[in-house]
Amino acid sequence: MVAAASLVVAAGAVAGVLAAFDDKPASDEAAPPEVSASPRLAPLPAVPSASAPPTTGSAPPSPSPSARRTQSPTPPRSDTKREHTTTAAGRLYRHPDSQVLAWVRSHTGDPRHAVIASRIAEQPAAVWFADYAPDTVTARVAAVTSGGAALGRVPVVVPYAIPGRDCGGHSQGGAPGLDAYDAWIDRFAAGLGSREVIVVLEPDSVAQTECLSAGDRADRFASLARAGRVLKSANPRARVYFDAGHSGWNAPGKQAAWLRQAGAASPESSDGIFSNVSNFHTTADEVAYDRRVLDALGGPADLGAVIDTSRNGNGAPADGEWCDPSGRRLGRTPTLSTGESRIDAYLWVKLPGESDGCKGRPGTFTASYAYDLASS
Repeated sequence: MVAAASLVVAAGAVAGVLAAFDDKPASDEAAPPEVSASPRLAPLPAVPSASAPPTTGSAPPSPSPSARRTQSPTPPRSDTKREHTTTAAGRLYRHPDSQVLAWVRSHTGDPRHAVIASRIAEQPAAVWFADYAPDTVTARVAAVTSGGAALGRVPVVVPYAIPGRDCGGHSQGGAPGLDAYDAWIDRFAAGLGSREVIVVLEPDSVAQTECLSAGDRADRFASLARAGRVLKSANPRARVYFDAGHSGWNAPGKQAAWLRQAGAASPESSDGIFSNVSNFHTTADEVAYDRRVLDALGGPADLGAVIDTSRNGNGAPADGEWCDPSGRRLGRTPTLSTGESRIDAYLWVKLPGESDGCKGRPGTFTASYAYDLASS
């Protein structure tokens, strides 16, 4: 059965900086303000009646998330309070180059501007590195980590170049082989600096491995374990998290067994697991699932989990739809203070408004979709 994961347009520098495309005749493109903490969300204005006239333009291309399999989709459960109003961003970093910031800067007259600006663009989000560009990756990672360090904030970076990515699906691509990937990770790690940084290591790389032969799976897991060691050796303050899928996908024991093979139980490689990237399962479901995975995983007691809450405010669709499903809304704002044991952070790994490929071109910011998420 099909569900959502990490639909990526693999090109360019940092995630969320693609030219925008919309499914409405409105102008949907971009530019960036300053980095700041995420405020409480302002009351909604009236629903806009008309779109601004279209304009053209583009920003540097770059990645955004895709699609995955789900086994038993969780019925949509509306958390009674609006999840995205509950907590501030803490010390997380908002990188100034993103598609949503570019759109906000370029579309001040659009009637959707205030909602998208205050509820999405103000929030810190992950920066994806989905292109295989070894000659430039060190400098591009360093630009993000040094930007966070200069402000005393914690960036979130997503290396996404594992060979055989997405089993040849929407997000196919990555390095040409594991040797090339290992060398790319070395260069990625060289840009991490010496300050705190969160690394969301290769979405889908563990949960979506049944398409691989047993030998290829073992080789991938060895490469992921190596990646974790390289990242943490390059920057001992880096916090590296491994792919746990999500609560509607693999059973906790099965997922934990794969994670153990990939090095996620080893403190030399790992700080824990991540879940729900580009998906919609409720925070409560992910908290419970991640704790079960961590229990089954073993390893040090301080291993934790981070959860993508960017689009999970209404939970997952009952039919398991993963591609820009309607009726979704923003989840909890990103924070490093969750108040939940073993849950290290709520993050926006998938930037809300970047399409899975149905309401816009895959990975591109779609203002109508962003507005729907932010105003639900």
